[in-house]
Amino acid sequence: MKSLGEAEVWMTGPLISCIVPVFNGERYLQEATDSILHQTYRPLEIIIVDDGSTDGTAAVAASYGEQIIYLWQANAGPAAARNLGLSAAHAEFVAFLDADDLWQPEKLAQQVARFAARPDLDLSLTYVQNFWTPELHEKMPRFADHPLAKPFPGYAAPALLARRTLFNASGWFNPNLHHGDIKDWFLRAAEQGAVMEVLPDILVHRRLHETNLSHHKAAVSREEHLQLVKASLDRRRRAGGATPTAYQLPFAKDDESK
Repeated sequence: MKSLGEAEVWMTGPLISCIVPVFNGERYLQEATDSILHQTYRPLEIIIVDDGSTDGTAAVAASYGEQIIYLWQANAGPAAARNLGLSAAHAEFVAFLDADDLWQPEKLAQQVARFAARPDLDLSLTYVQNFWTPELHEKMPRFADHPLAKPFPGYAAPALLARRTLFNASGWFNPNLHHGDIKDWFLRAAEQGAVMEVLPDILVHRRLHETNLSHHKAAVSREEHLQLVKASLDRRRRAGGATPTAYQLPFAKDDESK
């Protein structure tokens, strides 16, 4: 497996726990993990959470030896996997990377710099750019002017770097949600008045493959999104509080959960 040479110069600061939930991710897990190892920031704690995979995922994770922490659970979904990773995290800051996505090398360094510049900041996000797997290249012309082909503000797990304490205030991910657990968490964080900032740089690359483009899944995701927004508004009304400015989260219409 690839690793950074000793001559590399890293930006250093507080420990970051990088949590990678994976289910049958043998095909892409190495690329995702390498994109963490090639970050220009240290120190890092890499936690791979295997959500009951039946392919060669465990073998890919094992090939990294002591560079990663490997956890396994019976299949319970990505939210439960992220929560298991959170329970094992030791760091002041936490980040998440889906096993089929990639980080740019400077992603964490740029985000940590923003926390240093803004002590009030609770979470940092970046822009995300979708890319297509080779078997879907013939479909790319259809999406030339589609929002899927354009960078978007990443209100998504792989773009997030957050203070660990924010999860104490906002709660963890809801394992009962199959598509909207990330949106639900952002809504709850906003309700708590979390200070958010989106960096303008594209620092996450999100892989689109046949599963992502399922129309059936898109319909379910949109329905669940509407339910989450309604539930959030109901909570605000019951609490009798005014909606904070940060509550207006610009979720992209085509930014489906995986």
